[in-house]
Amino acid sequence: MKREENKSRCPINQTVEIFGDTWSLLILRDMLALGKRTFGEFLESEERIGPSVLADRLAHLERKGIIAKRASDTDKRKFIYTVTEKGLNVIPIVYEVAVWGSLNGKDPEAPDVWFASLRHDRTKVVRLWREAVATGSSFFLGPDSVVSKLGLNAEEESK
Repeated sequence: MKREENKSRCPINQTVEIFGDTWSLLILRDMLALGKRTFGEFLESEERIGPSVLADRLAHLERKGIIAKRASDTDKRKFIYTVTEKGLNVIPIVYEVAVWGSLNGKDPEAPDVWFASLRHDRTKVVRLWREAVATGSSFFLGPDSVVSKLGLNAEEESK
């Protein structure tokens, strides 16, 4: 018997129903922070998600309205995934999860510019991040990236 879509209407439960698996936040991290947009780019992530799990999680995030999928302009066999307006609203959650992991994880690894960004005002960083993604950039990459808007050392972003 298939269970109901949501176990309850509790706001925390509803959020966990979307992001409570191992992969959904990591896919969003790749999109929001690294600007990844294709199935192949997601498969290259360090955590090594399997293709069938990736396909399932992408479809799940699309059904929930967090991401959208469209055919590539240059290769109709390839799909491009983008963050929706609803997905942009997840940026503060992703930011706080990343901050928590940065402060409480065991030897966290991230580009130096990430740790430098933590010295800036949270509200400003989240606003810049949202603007970056909305214009096709990401936290680390692109002309409107948070890294470039905060004037952080671009050479450090590849470390």
